[in-house]
Amino acid sequence: MEERIIEFLGSINTFAYGYYLVILLIAVSVFYSFKLGFVQLSMLKEGFKVIMEKRDGNHDRISSFQALAISVASRVGIGNIAGIAVAIASGGAGAVFWMWVMAFFGGASAFAESTLAQIYKTRDGDGFKGGPAYYMQKALNQKWLGILFAISLILTYAFGFNGLQSYTMTSAFAVYYPDPNAFEHSHWTIVIGIASSVIAGVMFFSKSTLIGKINAYVVPAMALFYIALALIVTLMNLSSLPAVLADIFSKAFDFQAIFGGFAGSAVVIGIKRGLFATEAGMGSAPNAAAAADTTHPVKQGLVQAISVLIGVTICTSTAFLVLFSQAYADGGSTALPLVQKAMEGFFGPIGLHFVSIAVVCFALTSLLGNYYYAQANIKYLTDSKAVMFLFNVLAVLAVYIGSQMKLEIAWELADVLMAIMATLNIVAIFFLAPIVHKTLKDFQAQRRQGKEPVFDPKKLGIQNTECW
Repeated sequence: MEERIIEFLGSINTFAYGYYLVILLIAVSVFYSFKLGFVQLSMLKEGFKVIMEKRDGNHDRISSFQALAISVASRVGIGNIAGIAVAIASGGAGAVFWMWVMAFFGGASAFAESTLAQIYKTRDGDGFKGGPAYYMQKALNQKWLGILFAISLILTYAFGFNGLQSYTMTSAFAVYYPDPNAFEHSHWTIVIGIASSVIAGVMFFSKSTLIGKINAYVVPAMALFYIALALIVTLMNLSSLPAVLADIFSKAFDFQAIFGGFAGSAVVIGIKRGLFATEAGMGSAPNAAAAADTTHPVKQGLVQAISVLIGVTICTSTAFLVLFSQAYADGGSTALPLVQKAMEGFFGPIGLHFVSIAVVCFALTSLLGNYYYAQANIKYLTDSKAVMFLFNVLAVLAVYIGSQMKLEIAWELADVLMAIMATLNIVAIFFLAPIVHKTLKDFQAQRRQGKEPVFDPKKLGIQNTECW
């Protein structure tokens, strides 16, 4: 019975992630790129200015930078390390090129959904809350869509993906066990599971602003160290760089291989990795974007477009670490072991240890980012403190359970739910494109006049904006 369920859910995911959802996400990303004049590139400098802005308001609220750190924490996780190694091993070096292409276009849809989240955010004590569920209700007047979106996101991120992050984090220690294949049956998985659950519990039961503050310190440090190591490896192998780049571009346009097996080709695998490593258009990051305290929605849209750039930079770092390595040339390894062997080859045991530590840190911050998204949608559904307490307990339990076993049904079901979640969000932001466009034009007009942009929804004819 269990195998039949897994097979059924797997067939849905093969269709959704092989064709249907990929096409939808490509469509919305390309549409918004042209609609907004490639805002992810033309206003990149403006986005960095927003990140560096000093705060004048309530310092207990989440800043634009902290909202960026939360969304990056969720985007930058196991997928950016192990996932890229899998993509290269299965789709070849050409997958990297298509990952770059989709991450570039994805910046526009990330801008759109996060700008909308800011426009339609609502108050949450001294701070703010919001996301796709809120703009589905307020802008489209479709509360049922908001409820369905919120439920699918909660189940996907708090239980499915957080369990997967916990499992992968635990498995990172298998390389240190005498028999790595027997590691999952050892008592160390219990120890690691309890430790990660305790850490998660402390964070989950604390104020949401603490999550933002922790990620604001941890995420940039991790990302910079990881990128720095990739840069060092690139410099160490500078003579091989032209050959690696040639391999990426030639394999990306190897049409005989592409049409010989399109679903498993570099094109599809690279596009999928670019889409899901950045989460652009999926409807997750807007939940963090809405919480930021800012003077104009476009500011947070620009910040979230930069978070896509950060995510793909981490992916590119992993790609170069793998492609320059002897472990990749030798074959036989994939996913996390491939990255660990590659780093060990470059830096010896220190490299191996660093990857293991990086995986743990990325996984822990991803747990927090994913939890934050789910928490925002629990608040959309109910203000009950009892429900929130029960949710926190179950979320901690999911972290422990995930560390102990491969819950194939849970992972397949989480992917199905994420497909539902993403579909709802894509439809919503397609319909709300005129609002995003006029909001961007308003920001640009104020900047041209030398003003500090301040959002006035009445002037633009935008309704149901509680916080502006």
